[in-house]
Amino acid sequence: LPPGDGSLPSWHIAVAATAIFNTVQNYITLHFTKRLYNNVQPPSQVMTPLQARTFGIWTLTASAVRLYAAYNIHNKALYDLALLTYLFAFAHFSSEILIYRTAKLSIPVLSPVVVSTTSLVWMISQYDFYVK
Repeated sequence: LPPGDGSLPSWHIAVAATAIFNTVQNYITLHFTKRLYNNVQPPSQVMTPLQARTFGIWTLTASAVRLYAAYNIHNKALYDLALLTYLFAFAHFSSEILIYRTAKLSIPVLSPVVVSTTSLVWMISQYDFYVK
């Protein structure tokens, strides 16, 4: 685990590890990603393999930023970038639910919303503790 004070670095690693799993599954199957975007008709147009791979590489990029931030938690630039990854995830999933209506509230959709919201609140509230 990363050296340093507090639990935020370990949280980043846990979220990044989950994102790596998500990336792999996006390259293997569409099953789980289709559960996120669960309000598209007809259901066959929910997700194409190309969209899944694009979503997977976007998720892997966010994971890499979070891993670097976990091991460099006091670096302002990396901290800010990690915070932005959570903001972008929150904005993406919120807009799919509220604006584009491609997702309905469900456990698969709420999971990234809860993780991104928790992370944003945690990172903003602890900014001065970590960023030196």
